Amino acid sequence: MESMDIELFDYDLPHELIAQTPLKKRDTSRLMVLNKETGEVTHKHFYDIIDYLKPGDVLVRNNTKVIPARLFGTKEETHAHVEVLLLKNTHDDVWECLCGNARTIKVGTVISFGDGRLKAKCLEVREEGIRILEMIYEGIFFEVLDQLGIMPLPPYIKEKLDDPDRYNTVYAKVEGSAAAPTAGLHFTPELFQKLRDKGIEVEDVTLHVGLGTFRPVKVENVLEHHMHSEYYEISEDVAERLNKAKAEGRRIIAIGTTSCRTLEANVSKYGKFTAAHENTNIFIYPGYTFKAIDCLITNFHLPKSTLIMLVSALASREKILHAYNIAVKEKYRFFSFGDAMFITNETEL
Repeated sequence: MESMDIELFDYDLPHELIAQTPLKKRDTSRLMVLNKETGEVTHKHFYDIIDYLKPGDVLVRNNTKVIPARLFGTKEETHAHVEVLLLKNTHDDVWECLCGNARTIKVGTVISFGDGRLKAKCLEVREEGIRILEMIYEGIFFEVLDQLGIMPLPPYIKEKLDDPDRYNTVYAKVEGSAAAPTAGLHFTPELFQKLRDKGIEVEDVTLHVGLGTFRPVKVENVLEHHMHSEYYEISEDVAERLNKAKAEGRRIIAIGTTSCRTLEANVSKYGKFTAAHENTNIFIYPGYTFKAIDCLITNFHLPKSTLIMLVSALASREKILHAYNIAVKEKYRFFSFGDAMFITNETEL
């Protein structure tokens, strides 16, 4: 196996640049435009994105909806406190979960939430704190979860979120994510209308964000990192329109790394855009040849994360780190509620 040192993807980030709360108006965040061919950097606001898109461009967004996936409960036998993060619905009422203090949760352990309105029985023990839990409840699961669960904000956000809807995109539709596809948080319905009026196509795919996206890399050699699989869907209609756009030489622009991974996983597997509902554990890092997308709208990512590796694969590690150093100097806001970057392949439209 070749080697790629994790330190190659590190950068210095002052703690105060980590955005703790979303801006009042979604599309007023800053936008750094990075030309992946030249490395040129331009400073704009997110609503200026329309100036960098042209008729015929196709924007692909991830319409997953974050669920209140954090649950605090107690073990029935000992009353010990347990924190559970729902990661992936594997089938029926069975979920893959990340558990705090996981070593105490063995096969057969029952955890009770909200005075027993929801219970979880451990069916299987997996590595790295993962447990397979069967949910036991009455009524509709997502309604019970809405009452008992908490929005799973990332650990670097310490502020309380006044409006839980702000951790979802305005087009969030399909429930199932344990984290938001954050590049999409900058869009408003009005901005989408302006884009459509300009002749820009907007297509939806679904990837339920789980550990594959947000688990930190803990190995020194990046190539030894194990990506957890995440569930995605592409409909037949969307696949058809994307293939048509590709054949006509129009640009396909992913909104966010999750949309990007969905499209790349799909085309890497089938050779063209193909209707599918399946899991992917695609890991994109420098050396990868992009087959589906041309450009990417994204946020500023954590040092040493699989996400900074993905954007480095698209625009080169040197150009990305140079742009990130500029962003730090210019005091951009980082991570989930932070500012945006548009990695484009054209300087003039």
